[in-house]
Amino acid sequence: MTHSDPHAAPLRIAFPGEPGSFAEDAAIGYFGADTAIDRLSGFADVVEAVAAGRLDRAVVPIENVVFGTVQQVQDLLAASDVTIVGEVIVPVRLCLAALPGQRIEDIERVYSHVQALGQAEAFLRSRPWSLLAATNTAGSGKMLVDRDERGSAAVLSPRAAALFGLEVLAADIQSEPRNRTRFLVIAPPGTQVVPTPDVAMHSTLVVAVRNEPGTLLRVLEVLGAHGLNMSKLESRPSRTSTWEYVFWMDIDADMCAPTHAAALAELRAAAVDVRVMGCYARASEPL
Repeated sequence: MTHSDPHAAPLRIAFPGEPGSFAEDAAIGYFGADTAIDRLSGFADVVEAVAAGRLDRAVVPIENVVFGTVQQVQDLLAASDVTIVGEVIVPVRLCLAALPGQRIEDIERVYSHVQALGQAEAFLRSRPWSLLAATNTAGSGKMLVDRDERGSAAVLSPRAAALFGLEVLAADIQSEPRNRTRFLVIAPPGTQVVPTPDVAMHSTLVVAVRNEPGTLLRVLEVLGAHGLNMSKLESRPSRTSTWEYVFWMDIDADMCAPTHAAALAELRAAAVDVRVMGCYARASEPL
């Protein structure tokens, strides 16, 4: 977590989605319950506001233990010039909730974000419900209330269910007991992070290589030669060339530090382009 000057103006902070969402949990967990935190409707709105400097910080989900990468967010970040300055990991507890007075036998339709539906798939497939995608988990609960929709339920967090006055029909329906989502904290372009002593650092890079045999191998050889551990490697379509790809890499090191300048220079020599998305403190795993 970064620390600001107590005499400076308060940071403008936001999360995507509705109150009670896991994104709000992430923002509260990172910035503190007493911090003023706003919300915007979607991922694109948040990333755009940070890139334009209308927000100082925001949280966005990047990956889930069960469902993998949130590719929409990954693509939005790659298309912007925001800086990743932190991360936070949020436990995911899901419940099935509906308007008061509904029974589980009354339910015909279940709404939630597609990732939450996937994270509770084993439970949801146990009955012949229609599964319908919503913008986010908490938003699905709000929608039930706004529509006064009977015969429907939402998959969301227990906190969100309570916030919207819904009754829990089934608790802890997530398939993975230790399910969790990793959120990134983003800031305007050029924001610098001061490393915290004795805290492990993490770096996210986007690397473009030539479409030729051995080009990715040369990049990986640079990491190996400098003793750098790559904890994640994922390809995404390039936005500049058809059937070309870029690689997202998470490195267990502070690639912004002078001690890794030589490794970064060699990476840039081996690739077409290397963009350091951010160097930031690694989040501790929640209990």
